[in-house]
Amino acid sequence: MTEGTTSAAAEGADALSRLEQEGEIAADYLEGLLDIADLDGDIDMDVEADRASVSIISDSGSSDLQKLVGRDGEVLEALQELTRLAVHRETGDRSRLMLDIAEYRANKRAELSELGAKAAADVKSSGEPVKLRPMTPFERKVVHDAVKAAGLRSESEGEEPQRFVVVLPA
Repeated sequence: MTEGTTSAAAEGADALSRLEQEGEIAADYLEGLLDIADLDGDIDMDVEADRASVSIISDSGSSDLQKLVGRDGEVLEALQELTRLAVHRETGDRSRLMLDIAEYRANKRAELSELGAKAAADVKSSGEPVKLRPMTPFERKVVHDAVKAAGLRSESEGEEPQRFVVVLPA
C-alpha cells in the first residue's frame, strides 16, 4: 500500500466510525422517546450512502408506530429533525441521519422510484417536460435518482413547501 492509499483507508474508517457513533446516539435518543411514549419498537442501525440510517420497527405488527409516522410522514420528518439535533448536540457536527419508522420511508421510496420512472417514460415518449406534485426534499431526491437511472435529467422548481420536480427531455 502507498501512503495515499493508507490515509484514504484511514479516512474511510474514521467516517464509518463517526456515522456509527451518530447511529448509536440516535438510537439512545429514540429509545428514550419510545419509553416516554410507552410504545414498543426495535431499533435497527446501519450506514447507507454515506449517512447513518436508523429504523424503528415493530415485531408485533402493531399499528402503534403509525402514530410516530403521522399523516404523510409529517411526524416522522419532525422526529428525524429532533434526532438530528440530538446527534448534533452530542457530536457538534451536523447530521444527515435518515430515520425510518414502520418501513414508511422504505415503502415511500419504492413508490416514488416508480413515479420517477413513469414520468421519465412519459417524457421519453412525448418529448415534453413533466411537472410533478410538490414534494419534500426526501421525496424529490428519490425521484431525481429514478429519473437519472432512466437516463434523463430533472430539476427542482418552486419554493418550499410547494417545491416540485420537473422531468426534462434528454
